[in-house]
Amino acid sequence: MEKAIVIIPTYNEKENIETVIRKVFTLSIPFDILIIDDGSPDGTANIVKELQLEYPGRLFLEQRKGKLGLGTAYIHGFRYAIARNYEYICEMDADMSHNPEDLVKLYNSCAEQGYDLAIGSRYVNGITVINWPMSRVLMSYYASTYVRFITGMQIQDTTAGFKCYRKKVLETINLDDIKFTGYAFQIKMKFLTWKYGFKIIEVPIIFTDRTLGQSKMSSGIFKEAVFGVLQMKIESLFKHYIPE
Repeated sequence: MEKAIVIIPTYNEKENIETVIRKVFTLSIPFDILIIDDGSPDGTANIVKELQLEYPGRLFLEQRKGKLGLGTAYIHGFRYAIARNYEYICEMDADMSHNPEDLVKLYNSCAEQGYDLAIGSRYVNGITVINWPMSRVLMSYYASTYVRFITGMQIQDTTAGFKCYRKKVLETINLDDIKFTGYAFQIKMKFLTWKYGFKIIEVPIIFTDRTLGQSKMSSGIFKEAVFGVLQMKIESLFKHYIPE
């Protein structure tokens, strides 16, 4: 079995991080885990360090100074995983809104069905979101509608952050060109994967909003996504996408 890793960025996730780590390590697929902590003042990294003693060689921690953003955390993690020759590179949130058991479905979509990117989708089978206020459900749903209209890619959940990549996708995309941090980062990664012609599948999941800790959502993240999509589309008109 080729190596697989789950990248989990954290900032103040002490209430959730042990639960999500232990759950991933119970799965039938022997995932490694990389935690990327942006200097959490609540001691998240210390909890991870204690758990490393239980899971030597499988649980890794990269600590960064300051809150540098979700997008840069994932890019840091992608480079880490590529350098260590992981074939399947997953990403998920630390707050248990993504069910760790669904990692197996995402992995199998790539490893067994031959897809290059598997997306854990809240909208491919209707709307499968629990504990979100209707205003946020509608904002997220229509954000994806907007992205499809502007870009032309037919992905239902364009802002999803629960995914599994084959390594070759992340080796093809120029990670240095991606400057977005929030939802716009997630959209651009899907957009580039699509433009390069990789095979994409949306896997239905049930998304459950966090019950512990603080949401990282902000108006700035949303605005970045709205205007970032226009920027992506305009830039794409002057670029040829040829996989190596």
